[in-house]
Amino acid sequence: MSRRTLTLDDRLHDYVLAHNREHPELAKLRAATASHPRANMQISPEQGALLQMLVKLIGARRTIEIGVFTGYSALAVALALPVDGRILACDISDEFTRVGRLYWERAGGAEKIALVLEPALHTLDARLATGEAGRYDFAFIDADKSNYDGYYERCLKLLRSGGLIAFDNVLWSGRVADTVDPATDADTAALQWLNDKLKSDERVDLALLPIGDGVTLARKR
Repeated sequence: MSRRTLTLDDRLHDYVLAHNREHPELAKLRAATASHPRANMQISPEQGALLQMLVKLIGARRTIEIGVFTGYSALAVALALPVDGRILACDISDEFTRVGRLYWERAGGAEKIALVLEPALHTLDARLATGEAGRYDFAFIDADKSNYDGYYERCLKLLRSGGLIAFDNVLWSGRVADTVDPATDADTAALQWLNDKLKSDERVDLALLPIGDGVTLARKR
């Protein structure tokens, strides 16, 4: 046991990667994204493995992803879902999401991913308007930080009791621990506000984990 989370140097991170299970098409998609100008937006393989474990542990069948980028996390979750599992995948970029679609097909996960290219708040509001509140099991939020709270509130309504929301980037390269001016650093301020809100939100059980750039898990009570 340790009183603090271990710091990963490159040697130890390579060891972690070598001892996690990564589907070959996930590894190929990760390699294809590595040269992308925004490659830092992709989650790490260990985060993908965590998402897969979480959806299996809660028996998820209907899930939501907000912020698809090139599709690594969507494919990771799709591969962990049962045959009748589905992902409502929300993004605004055809260019970015197009990168991953070949790998979704080759891995056999494409039929589980319903990609909707429009602002996610519109997509979530539409699902609520058609009576889908309480019908989802899991949500992964990894998009524009200024809208995290809006995504959270809508996903909380869409999830069943016992459903799980995972937020990425909640440590924001450590900047959430700094004093910031919201006028000049709106993303950091939005994450600080959300982290404070979640800590006192009695509607959820909570764990903030220093994995990747910080992952918060919020379980709907």
